[in-house]
Amino acid sequence: QLQASGGGLVQAGDSLRLSCAASGRTFSSYAMGWFRQAPGKEREFVSAISGSGIRTNYPDSVKGRFTISRDNAKNTVYLQMNSLKPEDTAVYYCAADQFLRTNNDYDYWGQGTQVTVSS
Repeated sequence: QLQASGGGLVQAGDSLRLSCAASGRTFSSYAMGWFRQAPGKEREFVSAISGSGIRTNYPDSVKGRFTISRDNAKNTVYLQMNSLKPEDTAVYYCAADQFLRTNNDYDYWGQGTQVTVSS
């Protein structure tokens, strides 16, 4: 089970950190991903991290602004979002899978957390 939190309403240029807490004893075995979906748009890949935390992946739209990290001792993955833009407004979802993926084919999904960036 995945539980995302940390969303909110911020202004452009602000920062926000999302968290995703996972249940279970094999958290470090799973790659974790963050996705987002804006109204009327398809779900979009935001970032992913390997089980060990060594490998990460970002699309160009967030590279240099967003940082994914994880604390396997706390069964939690984070998404630090800096220099937020209005186009980052979306519902953000965390996901888990045995493999680090950049597509939607993750096995497990959490509920979303809303991020709204005002201009």
